Amino acid sequence: MSIRFRKYSWQLAPGSIRDIRQQVFIEEQNVPSELEWDETDEIADHYLAVLPDNTPAGVARLFSTLEETGHIGRMAILPQFRGRGIGEALLRHLIAESANRFSELKLSAQEHAIPFYQRSGFHVCSGVYDDAGIPHFDMRCLAPDLVAGSLGASDHPMILGSDTDSWLFDTESRLLGLMDSVVGQASQRIWLYDRLLEHDLYDRHRFRELISALARRHRLSEVRLLIHDDKPLVKRRHALVELMRRLPSRMELRLVNEDYPVEDQPFILADREGVVYRHDFYKPEGFAKFLDGGRVKLLSENFQRMWDAARPSLELRELPL
Repeated sequence: MSIRFRKYSWQLAPGSIRDIRQQVFIEEQNVPSELEWDETDEIADHYLAVLPDNTPAGVARLFSTLEETGHIGRMAILPQFRGRGIGEALLRHLIAESANRFSELKLSAQEHAIPFYQRSGFHVCSGVYDDAGIPHFDMRCLAPDLVAGSLGASDHPMILGSDTDSWLFDTESRLLGLMDSVVGQASQRIWLYDRLLEHDLYDRHRFRELISALARRHRLSEVRLLIHDDKPLVKRRHALVELMRRLPSRMELRLVNEDYPVEDQPFILADREGVVYRHDFYKPEGFAKFLDGGRVKLLSENFQRMWDAARPSLELRELPL
């Protein structure tokens, strides 16, 4: 079935957009009308999915915060058109529209719809909460440009524990998107090995927030940073170092012992499934995998061996809080 999509401002939107939301959310799901209609409608782009004969079938809206994060919401497909792939086509159209506009996409998903959004590259990033009497979870896509290029070719793209594809990278922007997507889904541990904590890679607001969220999640959270050189950390206050000093029981940094064998390639391990592997310390070239337990197990053993032989950083003791 050929589905077409039309975009409108709220002021010029046809009545069918309001009618679909009225029928699905207010009448079918019993969402109070005072919650359904809000001020966000005025600033959002509204999308209407229509059938080949121009019959309206579904709607969604998209708006931004600070021009960096796109928010997808109010997705609804009329009951008689469900099960035909219209919702998935609409969602993927929104992702494609966002690929060159936003570095991140967020949405609030009803609990039963989580698998639907995961098939298009969104992962859960919150606990359950109530919205209009319905259980919801926040979900996000941290690299919509990468996901947009894989839609239709990859099942559960970039979902930790589900996506078996290898994601190659040879540019820094692609590397950053994959790094954030892997790290942002870790539920217990991040083990990071590199020559040093390069500012362009690791001293970024989003990366710090992802690490912070993991480190604060529960008492078993663990972030290990294993590097060769800590002197640059003293010259410039590093976001990860500040975070580590605030969460010393969850984060630790050590320096490799050069008298013992060390790895020649940097990597990041997320839980026991995800890996970002670079072929060289000095180039943004390598691959990421979201489900590769065998490789992660091998690299974890190598990391543990280096970690056991490593020493604490004396330089960090000189940094003021």
